[in-house]
Amino acid sequence: MSAEGWFQQLVQRWGTLSGWEITAVLLALVYLLLAVRQNRWCWVAALVSTAIFTALFWQVQLLMQSGLNIYYMGMALYGWWHWRHGSSGQGALPITRWRWRRHAQALGLIVLLAVISGFFLERHTGAAWPYLDSFITWGAVVTTFMVARKVLENWAYWMVINSLAIVLFLDRGMALTAALHAAYLVISVVGWISWHRDYRRHGHDPAPAAGPVTDKQ
Repeated sequence: MSAEGWFQQLVQRWGTLSGWEITAVLLALVYLLLAVRQNRWCWVAALVSTAIFTALFWQVQLLMQSGLNIYYMGMALYGWWHWRHGSSGQGALPITRWRWRRHAQALGLIVLLAVISGFFLERHTGAAWPYLDSFITWGAVVTTFMVARKVLENWAYWMVINSLAIVLFLDRGMALTAALHAAYLVISVVGWISWHRDYRRHGHDPAPAAGPVTDKQ
C-alpha cells in the first residue's frame, strides 16, 4: 500500500471509529510514554487499554491478539507489583540486561510457539494471518515480561514486533491501531535511548559480559 493510500485509509477509519477504540488507543500511548519514564502508573493505563482491546480484536477475528490482551491484563497487575516491590525496599527497581544466551533462548521459544499455534490456527480456525499473528503474539508475551522485569532490551524486541504489527493491522482495516503501532515504533527508539542512559548513569557497563544465563533481578 502506498503512503497516500495508507493516509486515506487512516482518515476514513478515523471517521468510523468507536469511542472504545479511541479510548484504548489513547490509554495505550499513555502507558508507553509512562513506561519510558519508568513511572509505575503506566500499568494502570495498560490494564484499562488492554481490557478494551481484548473485545475489539475478538470482533475482527484476530484471535491471538485478543488472547494476548488477556495476558497483558495479568502482566499489568504483575508489572505494577514488581515495579513497586521488586527492589526490596532499595529505591526504584533498577534496569538490567539479559546475556546473549538468554536472548537466544527467548527467541527460540517465540519461534517455536509461533509455528505451533500458527499451524493450529491455520487448520482449525478462521484466523487471519495465523503465523504472523502468532509470532507477534508470542513475541509480545516474552517482551511484556521483559518490561515488567525492567530488562533494557525489551525496546529492541518491541521495534521488531511493532513493525510487523503495522502490516497486520493495516490488512485488517484497523488503520488507527496500525498508526498506534507506528507511534509505538518511534517511542520504542526513545525508550531504548532513555533506559540505556539510565542504565549507564548507574554505573553499568555498556553491555553484559558473556557468561551464564542469569536474570540479575
